[in-house]
Amino acid sequence: MVAAFSIDYRFLVRFAYVFYGVTLIILILVFVVGFATRGSQRWIALGFFSFQPSELMKLSLILALAKYFDEHKIEKGYSLKDLWLPGLMVFVPLLFILKQPDLGTAIIIMIIFFTIIFMVGLKWRCLLVIFLVGLICLPTGWFFLKDYQRDRIIAFLNPQVDPLGSGYHIIQSIIAVGSGGLLGKGFLKGSQTQLKFLPEQQTDFIFSVFAEEWGFLGGLLLLCLFLVLILWGLKIAFQAKDRPGQIISLGVVAIIFSQFFINVGMVIGLLPVVGIPLPFMSYGGSSLVSLMIGMGLILNVRMRRFIFQ
Repeated sequence: MVAAFSIDYRFLVRFAYVFYGVTLIILILVFVVGFATRGSQRWIALGFFSFQPSELMKLSLILALAKYFDEHKIEKGYSLKDLWLPGLMVFVPLLFILKQPDLGTAIIIMIIFFTIIFMVGLKWRCLLVIFLVGLICLPTGWFFLKDYQRDRIIAFLNPQVDPLGSGYHIIQSIIAVGSGGLLGKGFLKGSQTQLKFLPEQQTDFIFSVFAEEWGFLGGLLLLCLFLVLILWGLKIAFQAKDRPGQIISLGVVAIIFSQFFINVGMVIGLLPVVGIPLPFMSYGGSSLVSLMIGMGLILNVRMRRFIFQ
């Protein structure tokens, strides 16, 4: 984070395509030198620690899009033909991420892209076309999902269909959240978590652990803290004096908001289960490092909002 806000973000944007290209090469190397865990090949071992390149791709993509839209400004709004290059910049890493497979990160990548293009401005006709194409492609997307991903959607609609299989995670998660009550059971005293009923409690279902130990009031406080952080990031984005600063800030906020919203919605049964960590809380070094770099970039934009050429 310190390194990310120490270097002027405009200098970083100048070399954004280099960062993007290097990150894309590393993402491809996952299939050559990476290793698989639980059916997904997402990590590269670097001696005493492992690294997930798709996390770094989120930030590299934000910088690359910031550079592109800064160099290709269109005041009256972008049309679909104006977006073929940034669309290609998103589509290529998206294919490799889906190949791993990592549906959660792919969803975040798409949210980042659509957030940024809505900010820079799209013609209403293009918005309508994208919406209609999305509606048409949504049913066909079912046939491209892996079997376990289909099971997760079915379990989201009715967890009791397979309570000891695909529905087990969400059932135990909801029980854990509910058992916390108003004030919670206390630190390290949650029955669902301590007795190992709740799986993946250090990663995807960390909010369930927190809610069981600290209750409704603790969970509400955590949601409020995330809200403050997101609003603070949006304020910096609107105060930025140039387009790259706006895109960088908004892109990082899109990462934090989407991961927070999807993760919490997932563990309380409002959204299907996908592998998305809760920002700053879920175990995972690559996720934490990328988020801290993102926070450094937001601080970078804020610190230099009065230094504008």
